[in-house]
Amino acid sequence: MSDIRTIGILGGGQLGRMLSVAASRLGIRCHIFEPGDAPAGDVSCQVTKAAYEDHDAMRAFAQSVDVITYEFENVPTSALDLLETIRPIHPNRRALSVSQDRMTEKTFLNDIGLTTAPFADVPDEDALADAIATIGRPSILKTRRMGYDGKGQVRIGDGPDEWTGAPSVLEGFVNFTSEISVIIARGTDGQVAAFDPGLNAHEDGILRTTTVPCGLQARITTDAVLCAARIANALDYVGVMGVELFVTPKGLIVNEIAPRVHNSGHWTQAGCVVDQFEQHIRAVAGLPLGDGKRYADVVMQNLIGDDMDQVPELLASPNVQLHLYGKGEPRPGRKMGHANRIVAG
Repeated sequence: MSDIRTIGILGGGQLGRMLSVAASRLGIRCHIFEPGDAPAGDVSCQVTKAAYEDHDAMRAFAQSVDVITYEFENVPTSALDLLETIRPIHPNRRALSVSQDRMTEKTFLNDIGLTTAPFADVPDEDALADAIATIGRPSILKTRRMGYDGKGQVRIGDGPDEWTGAPSVLEGFVNFTSEISVIIARGTDGQVAAFDPGLNAHEDGILRTTTVPCGLQARITTDAVLCAARIANALDYVGVMGVELFVTPKGLIVNEIAPRVHNSGHWTQAGCVVDQFEQHIRAVAGLPLGDGKRYADVVMQNLIGDDMDQVPELLASPNVQLHLYGKGEPRPGRKMGHANRIVAG
């Protein structure tokens, strides 16, 4: 058994909420650190509401737990500098620094032999024209840091060129047939376990559905898992990671990595004995990883904004597992919950 009794989680959103629930099944408590409202606080044993710049609060938080993890990747560096002097942090600092900066991330992926979209650094607006001349049109301009769910992105097409307002990276257009993601876990002992790749569908830059199985050939799904494993091993990773990939006629292209449990892995709650949240808790607590084998076909649907109007119908539907995040008023683009529909088993 593990000596870990309490896990500290930086961030109190829905991912922290579901991590706390998974930890409770293993007899492990969670302490949430969140500057704002914390849906995870409804199901965790303790919540610290304070700014990441509040070093006294951060120090007390760290001393109350055995190990620290996080539910989002934009944790301030100054906070990590303090926390890691008190408790171990999983995933490690390198994984976080690579994923926090799109330029660093793509360079890392190329360095370990994986293919990405062509890209160019655009440190300021004056550098945009030269980057476009190198990468071409159409292309996508993305802020190097902080973007998610389609935020911080500008399409570069035939019209006037827009600027993101922050240091960015210009990515060449990828002619892909589909997007898939792999949810992979790596333990403290180097053991690796992966879930089946899921087929993702987006609207307005936000994930709408993930379907498993993804319906692609075995050679493609095997290559996708091997790509994810290469990334996890290269980072000496501990925990669950989401790896998004584009499927193209010429092979797989890595889009981005997320050093945490991932929206496209929510289907595992209905399709596997050990879901991605329990897998992450097992990994950071030093417990053996679970088997990622899928026993059912699942379609995960995000409930965004007014999708909450579907809740009565979903509750009445057979084979639907509903997860609501306990947030306030629905608004456009806000993830309020998700539904896992078992379509075969």
